[in-house]
Amino acid sequence: MPTQIAVITGAGAGIGRAAARALGRAGFDIALLGRNEDRLKDAAEELAAHSIRTLVIPVDVADADAVEQAAIQIEAELGPITVWANCAGATVVGQVAVLSAKDIQRATEVTYLGSVNGTLSALKHMRRRGHGAIINLDLAPSLRGLPLQAAENGARSALRGFCESLRPELLHDADRIRVVMVDLPAINTPRYGWTRNLTGKRLKPVGPVYEPEVAAEAICRAAFTTSRSISIGPSTTLAAIWRILGPGCREARMAEHGYKAQLEKTCADKNAADDLFKSAPGAFAAHGAFDEKARRVDSPLSFFVTSSVRAGLFGAALAAGLTGLITHIRNGRR
Repeated sequence: MPTQIAVITGAGAGIGRAAARALGRAGFDIALLGRNEDRLKDAAEELAAHSIRTLVIPVDVADADAVEQAAIQIEAELGPITVWANCAGATVVGQVAVLSAKDIQRATEVTYLGSVNGTLSALKHMRRRGHGAIINLDLAPSLRGLPLQAAENGARSALRGFCESLRPELLHDADRIRVVMVDLPAINTPRYGWTRNLTGKRLKPVGPVYEPEVAAEAICRAAFTTSRSISIGPSTTLAAIWRILGPGCREARMAEHGYKAQLEKTCADKNAADDLFKSAPGAFAAHGAFDEKARRVDSPLSFFVTSSVRAGLFGAALAAGLTGLITHIRNGRR
């Protein structure tokens, strides 16, 4: 059986770097895409030490033509693409009133259009064989709607809607290509130090924070699942219920606590480089600066919930509620 090929964007650091290791252990050869060639080469050396074939292609995912040329090169040099994971992203953090249209446009080009570009290239090549898996990243429900995060929330919401429309098209055409969203909580990556930050304070993760290996495991599972999405930990399901039952209360709590939950008391470095328009310099890998508080893969709270399981849980809860209501009505008539 020929080796399967996985393409990972944003593979030089953070979640993409960890996902490359996870998919490599699962038996894939890996194409590493990203803007920083030095970090991509470091990641390739790690994989090569475990006899994993790699191909390094420096590319800005916002450039659709460059992404497609990368896909052509991968199929020519490594083989047919079976999994494509869009892990690249960039954003700007700050109140909407102080954001510039240029910064929002760039964040959208990288996070939303970059994932769309990867999806389009993956589809073009996977459809020749009629099967494959495309993995896109989304925010966990607990992180959606956070103040100061309008640029990323907008991009991720657009990507979510794009995938929701794509799935029935693939079903209509009888393609066995799966599109899976991985709903991520806060992940301990270098992004908190290199994101364009207009708040004046240093950034920190919100709520439970997980190591990038946990996100990588979710991405690896997404490569094989038949579910539409995978989420991590208990807070994702609870937050989804809260968003449905009490949106007004949630917004009020976000307004009161959302700022301090994301910002440290110390001031940010005004001269710090960010990665919005070009790759931030430095020898970064998968992990960020929050190892002490991050949950690892072996944590009892680092479990994975597919959309199928979550639907079953909601159905069971609804059935139990209806049963209780019917019983109450019957008892009241006696």
